[in-house]
Amino acid sequence: MKKLLFAIIGATLFSATVVGQTSYTLDKYHSRVNFSATHFGISHVEGNFKIIDATLVSKKADLTDAVITFKADVNSINTEVEYRDKDLKSANYFDAAKYPELTFKSTSFRKVAGKNYLLSGNMTIHGVTKPVVLRVIFNGTAITAMKKLTAGFTLSGFINRVDFGVGGDPLTSGVSNKIDLTANVEFTITK
Repeated sequence: MKKLLFAIIGATLFSATVVGQTSYTLDKYHSRVNFSATHFGISHVEGNFKIIDATLVSKKADLTDAVITFKADVNSINTEVEYRDKDLKSANYFDAAKYPELTFKSTSFRKVAGKNYLLSGNMTIHGVTKPVVLRVIFNGTAITAMKKLTAGFTLSGFINRVDFGVGGDPLTSGVSNKIDLTANVEFTITK
């Protein structure tokens, strides 16, 4: 039965590749994008964005030609502390009223070895666009309980918030410049 399942998945990916490009739609119920900042150098404050969206389009089965886009609603930032979330949305940090979205568009998706990839692209935060490189693990595909072929990925990397003009001096704010990023995402294969 396992062999049959893998054969079906492989045939689906192969036929999609031969016919044309394959589109992947983010499964928002099984995806999460997180960030973590050091607080005064002694602990980590973690958060995520509740409203996100992403797409992945590829013609190749190994995804090395993938074009990936991502956006997050800055007003959906969530650290589980209402006061802190309001501060992060304010002009002190993200200025969500002026810059309501955080976006990313890939420039390359390079296979390093096995299931490991490097995702390069341009991230725009606070009206500033900078190149970013993220490590990606392609966790494989499965037919989910919804009977849809789905691909899973784990991403990690970091940005320097000051490069994007977000927040002030870490000595007074207590927030580190380095912001660690992690994500676990699932994409449903739609075409």
